[in-house]
Amino acid sequence: MKKTIKNLAIVALVAFTAFSFKSMVIEKKEIKTDASKLEWKGYKFTGSHNGTVDIKSGFLSFEGDKLVGGEFTVDMTSLVSLDAQGGMKDRLEGHLKSDDFFGVEKFPTSTLVFNKVESSGKNAYTVTADLTIKGITNPVIFKISVYGSKATASMKVDRTLYDIKFRSGSFFENLQDQVIYDEFDLVADLQF
Repeated sequence: MKKTIKNLAIVALVAFTAFSFKSMVIEKKEIKTDASKLEWKGYKFTGSHNGTVDIKSGFLSFEGDKLVGGEFTVDMTSLVSLDAQGGMKDRLEGHLKSDDFFGVEKFPTSTLVFNKVESSGKNAYTVTADLTIKGITNPVIFKISVYGSKATASMKVDRTLYDIKFRSGSFFENLQDQVIYDEFDLVADLQF
């Protein structure tokens, strides 16, 4: 009798443990690249420039309705300026695609891979990720908000960490009004 009770207790414990730790399925939700937008803004002593760059592919991962991961590839060859016109636009875009900046011929894509996602409020998360630009990977931390099938995120990127030093006041002296600030902004409006 004692052996039967002991065996039933073990079976009950195993069953309880199995049901208690049943994990939820992680669902990958593909980004609708044609409906999503990635905007950039760079700053210089005399003003700023802004534009867009296309998301080539990406997904956000969810466990139930909770964001748990994500990964994106950006098509650096699609980089365009929205504030310049005519010849100035062509020169600016050409220079940004050159080796002075993003070197898109050699590095046509950049990636962002989520490593850690922590809830920071209702529909809000703090993400730690690896950002790779020009083949150089550095950690970044940014905020993302998710509402239904849409998400918005923004981050500041220090370009000098990716060997983009052109007219950086951190590396060159006496640039005066020719300085280009090290940080640029990225803002993503995502649909999935």
